[in-house]
Amino acid sequence: MSKRRNHDAGFKARVALEAVKGERTVSELAAEYGVHPTMIHTWKKALLEGAADIFERGGRKKAEVDEETVRELHAKIGELAVANDFLARKLKPWTGK
Repeated sequence: MSKRRNHDAGFKARVALEAVKGERTVSELAAEYGVHPTMIHTWKKALLEGAADIFERGGRKKAEVDEETVRELHAKIGELAVANDFLARKLKPWTGK
């Protein structure tokens, strides 16, 4: 039984582009690159579905977290820092005698 391999994004893109070109069959590409034809189909599909995202606003992805969430998280961090400082001062004098 062979080990599971992880291919880098560049390799996947190169194989998927060759599959999109259609100059060779998926079976030929699978034999050449040593991957299963199903993987080539999956990579080709991902390439075609994600190609439009490249041209969205200069190729940059939208921020996944909005500013309101960031403000809420910063506020929570501040609260936790104050609570941590308070507890650190209260527990410091305690020696356990």
